[in-house]
Amino acid sequence: MRLSKTRWLAGLLSFSLVACPGEGPPPKADGDTGGTLIVTVPAEPSTLFPPLMSGTQGAAIVGVIFDRLAEIGDGLETYGDQGFQKRLASSWTWSTDSLSIAFTLDSLARWHDGQPVTADDVRYTFRVYTSDSLVLEQKSLLDNIDSVSVRDPRTAVFWFKRRMPRQFYDATYHMYVLPAHLLDTIPMAKLESAPFGRNPVGTGRFRFARWEPGQRIEIIADTANRRGRAKLDRVIWSIAPDFGASTVKLFAGEADFLEQLRPENLAQVARTPSLRLIDNRTLSYGYLGFNLRDSKDQARPNPLFGDLRVRRALHMAVDRERLVRNVFDSLGMVALAPAPRALIPDTAAFKQLPYDVAAARALLDSAGWRDSDNDGVRDRNGVPLAFGILIPSSSTSRQRYAVLLQEQYRAIGVKATPQVLENNAWSDAVDSHAFDAYLGGWQPSPGLVGLTQTWASRGSSNAGRYDSPVFDALLDSALTTFDPTASRRYWARAFQQIDDDVPAVWLYEQRSPVAIHRRFITKPLRADGWFVGLADWRVDPAQRIDRDRIGLGTPP
Repeated sequence: MRLSKTRWLAGLLSFSLVACPGEGPPPKADGDTGGTLIVTVPAEPSTLFPPLMSGTQGAAIVGVIFDRLAEIGDGLETYGDQGFQKRLASSWTWSTDSLSIAFTLDSLARWHDGQPVTADDVRYTFRVYTSDSLVLEQKSLLDNIDSVSVRDPRTAVFWFKRRMPRQFYDATYHMYVLPAHLLDTIPMAKLESAPFGRNPVGTGRFRFARWEPGQRIEIIADTANRRGRAKLDRVIWSIAPDFGASTVKLFAGEADFLEQLRPENLAQVARTPSLRLIDNRTLSYGYLGFNLRDSKDQARPNPLFGDLRVRRALHMAVDRERLVRNVFDSLGMVALAPAPRALIPDTAAFKQLPYDVAAARALLDSAGWRDSDNDGVRDRNGVPLAFGILIPSSSTSRQRYAVLLQEQYRAIGVKATPQVLENNAWSDAVDSHAFDAYLGGWQPSPGLVGLTQTWASRGSSNAGRYDSPVFDALLDSALTTFDPTASRRYWARAFQQIDDDVPAVWLYEQRSPVAIHRRFITKPLRADGWFVGLADWRVDPAQRIDRDRIGLGTPP
């Protein structure tokens, strides 16, 4: 996972040709096309198999290699099919009762190995995303789809259990279509370890080229793509050991793009003539999540966090405003609920727990947690009020949050211990509920449908196992009503319910400006993924540098 600057540049100049089936020699970079974008990242994804990918690095790569049936519009509208754009589907037809949608596939759509995209691929994709053999975050988002059938080789029909405002969104947004002809002989339970995850074949305007573990992942333009060749020749995710090493690559000119800049980086970008900033208003938020069940016996409530008084005390002891200013300065704001303000209706109506240290102490006293031996840590029946906070090693901001939380909890007699884990180990621990508390970040999908996945009792990514029938019912009502006014009212009540239950302390919403080399001409960044318009990014011909002139695979 380590690569010196010298080795990196040498590696850049040793690209081999990855040819497209049936194509002639790859075109040289000229005019509107050509160029190399190097994205520096502090960690690499565990897989590029779309149903199992996680993290921003994997999402970006998968998002440009694979296609959906249709793509949500820039307005992120999720009601009906308004604003959706054609991708693998060239058209779609609703049934008269609105309980099925027939998608007609583009006759020109091809996998990167040259095979046509068929309705069997769509049916197979739904089988994978809803398989019980795989632990998939998206599964709960597809609950309303009863089945997918094949009417003919070019027509896939989605059948729904009930009419919902977001049926079309459910059928298209959560699934990248997979190649059945390459995967359907592999048992579902073995897909996670299949070579496809390291050598994916998609349909997007970029195709996978290579993955050198710990060093880089490279994609190149698909010159035969029906929607047009990507304007850049290639995009490389250059893998650094941590965020600091990523910034070194950026400012040394070895990389062109870095997302999630920190406040201390902004001035340096401003002083670097070759770089510019792009504001990137993401949908992400961060939180301190509590495990509400006993990690050793999931049938029992957590001995600490199972008590609402303790959770409320731990919330009221945190000066969230000060933490945001300390960590993010002007690039953050206090989160109000498990969603960013941009997706929350009527935010002014929320009643937030106040920052009140005295009230927090009183709550812990009432719950029987007192410092009986004057060692500075509250205890009850000989058990100290102590817990660990898991943090992924790639996130410096969360590590800083953990230290600040530790200090604020110490002030009320609570011992909180930050526990930094390597990214995959952190994910494994959170997914398997093997933690006391964790610092998490989430980017909800448009339409707030993803809240069923992350916070509803049946949610596949409900790491803390929050279980509230009231919240579930309000969430269901908000998502199923066709009346926008009623929907907003249900959302407001749902957010108030989960705020009152305190399964987590909502810490921050973050503005995430990106730094990019000035020679790139970009499309506006979309809040649900900066990479959405990547295939239309291009390099100003007058500002090209050596790596922009390599072409699509011709070594210098």
